[in-house]
Amino acid sequence: MSQAMTVTSLNTKIKSLLETTFMHILVEGEVSSVTYHNSGHVYFSIKDKESSIKCVMFRSNASRMKFRLERGQHVVVNGSISVYTPRGEYQLMTVSVEPFGQGALALAYEQLKEKLQAKGYFAQERKKPQPKYIKKLALVTASKSAALQDMLKIIEKRWRLLEVVVIDTLVQGDKSAPQIAEALAYADTLGCDAIVVGRGGGSKEDLWAFNEEVVADAIYNLNTFVVSAVGHEVDVQISDFVADLRAPTPSAAMEMILPDQNEILYTLSEMQNRYARTMGQILANKEQSLTSLTQEFQRQSVSRKIAMVEKEFTNLEDEFQRVMDYKLTQLEAKVTPLPQLLRENFEYALQVKTQSLNSLEQKMKLYDPKLKQKEGWAEVILDGKRVELSKIKKDDNFVIMDTKVKLEVKCIIKEKI
Repeated sequence: MSQAMTVTSLNTKIKSLLETTFMHILVEGEVSSVTYHNSGHVYFSIKDKESSIKCVMFRSNASRMKFRLERGQHVVVNGSISVYTPRGEYQLMTVSVEPFGQGALALAYEQLKEKLQAKGYFAQERKKPQPKYIKKLALVTASKSAALQDMLKIIEKRWRLLEVVVIDTLVQGDKSAPQIAEALAYADTLGCDAIVVGRGGGSKEDLWAFNEEVVADAIYNLNTFVVSAVGHEVDVQISDFVADLRAPTPSAAMEMILPDQNEILYTLSEMQNRYARTMGQILANKEQSLTSLTQEFQRQSVSRKIAMVEKEFTNLEDEFQRVMDYKLTQLEAKVTPLPQLLRENFEYALQVKTQSLNSLEQKMKLYDPKLKQKEGWAEVILDGKRVELSKIKKDDNFVIMDTKVKLEVKCIIKEKI
């Protein structure tokens, strides 16, 4: 009978055999469970159709993962078998994990994009409007980068009336994302009209800092209008979605937010010419109106009216003098027979008046009541009117009067003769 081994001895031999045999292996499977521990370690299991294996990734390796493990993911685990001797358990000590058939960065990108979109980071209504004219601009990038020099050249060419503040930061590497976030927060305190954050082209790994959540949070929390200008036109980063404006390149960002001074000068020249033409036309119209008003004023002026009246008076005076001269000429011809004519007219008029006086005297004597009355005759007055005696009726009261006597009588008997 062979000698029996102790449990510890067996586990120790298994540990030695497994750990020396299965070093730096790649294992494909589906994540069946995953736990992110407060310590930073990640505990998970992967499986296929028939079995599963436990895995652990310690904090140092987990901190370098670009994406987050989730149940159901198809992954490839890189690690080594490790045996825990006291319990005889083995697990896959994980160094790194990659999505199966898909890069880790691509998966991390999609995960963060989906997460931020759900939080409203990409919503169009929250984006700030682009300033029409920028007086102060912050450039968040590497101070020694070619991208910065390209931006400064475009600024010099397009719009010199600009205060530029360069905020130096790392734009590549593991420590770059927190620095970019800190630089953005600082730029937001400078009272700039706009912030441009970015860098030149590079690999997906080189540009990865702009796909980090800490940078997305910093851009989202800015109060200043911000432009994301990272890489080339084909490169689209998470920062491009969160920013108020996405520029395909840093140089393009300058062309998109800054006016062209040559266009402005041309526009000003056109405006100046148009202003000169307009003012010339206005002045010509005003001059014409002034001339018309002056002429109208002269026509309606008091001095002109006085002159017209004086002229009219002079004309009337001349006409009067002409008429008087004509009349005097006619009268001069009659001056010689005038006394004789006056005497004849006077004698004729006197004769006519004398005849009229004699006629009136005769009429007066004819109608004088005192001269007309004959003896035995009197007037009969009835109701204040002279009537014939035949008009008197019986019992009428009437008056009989002559030039000397007035009788009030009553008719007692009336007989016709």
